[in-house]
Amino acid sequence: MRQKIISIFYAFLAACFYAVNMPVSKTLLQTVPPTMLAAFLYLGAGLGVGGMYLLRKDKKQEENLTKKDLPYTVGMIALDIFAPIALMFGLARTTSANASLLNNFEIAATSVIALVIFKETISKRLWLAIFLVTLSSALLSFEDVSSLRFSYGSLLVLLAAVCWGLENNCTRKISSKNTYEIVTLKGIGSGLGSLVIAFFLGEKFPGAKHIVFALALGFVAYGLSIFFYIKAQSFLGAAKTSAYYAVAPFIGAFLSFVFLREALSPSYALALLLMVAGTILIAADTLLTSHAHLHTHTIVHTHDGVTHTHVITHSHPHSHLREESEHTHHHAIDKIAP
Repeated sequence: MRQKIISIFYAFLAACFYAVNMPVSKTLLQTVPPTMLAAFLYLGAGLGVGGMYLLRKDKKQEENLTKKDLPYTVGMIALDIFAPIALMFGLARTTSANASLLNNFEIAATSVIALVIFKETISKRLWLAIFLVTLSSALLSFEDVSSLRFSYGSLLVLLAAVCWGLENNCTRKISSKNTYEIVTLKGIGSGLGSLVIAFFLGEKFPGAKHIVFALALGFVAYGLSIFFYIKAQSFLGAAKTSAYYAVAPFIGAFLSFVFLREALSPSYALALLLMVAGTILIAADTLLTSHAHLHTHTIVHTHDGVTHTHVITHSHPHSHLREESEHTHHHAIDKIAP
């Protein structure tokens, strides 16, 4: 139970850190081109968390990535580069309101991919929660009927959402490994890739002061956010973590209201209620769901000078929070009297 609560806290903490990105990035975008800003945000994440790892005294608590993890690591980085490109070209062909609305498909995409491709178990209660969370996110970004327009730009935005959904699941597959290493590779790899694209698009290099601000923001809004997201994901799974993480736009909207004096939309209250309802369902699914596994234990003991082997099958409940995994444990019995 303690680990469940800690993981939920990590998911919300990740959302809070990412929410800082919205109002601060909007200010930086006045002087820093968008793709260049994305590059330095990712680089700030990788360099910042990499620095945390170097300063860490005990570096042996988590298992490092291996060659077996290479496909998921490369996929994670490549998708994190490709998704913003698809979103950028989609934005050039549709409205920002339409893009914001369609980009909420990432929550559903993450869950469907987790279920279909990665065989992650998703309960009916969690599906209902995901529906409520997606609906609330859509309401938050929906302005009016004219906001929703279907076009080739919309397809590109949906493609970006699917890429991020797949990226979430790739990260999930390696989330039990060294979190510092994952975030460092993800940040520096995606940052350098985005930087190359920015130069290709002809974006100008920002001034030193703006680079420092972007790197600092990247460390907080991307680095720490991804760090705690992966910590939560390793225990909760991709679908649940993504659903918890969906509170970020609400926090971002509230911060924009406080610091930038941007008015909250009329639908904010309704969307917030739906989000709260969805979050309660997710929490209930996390804390209450359990199931039993059958386990086979081989017990070897000796009596009458003869060694005997018994195979015992029994079941006991486990919280259904992560992928099924095989495990072994031993029963030590010195001697059983005849």
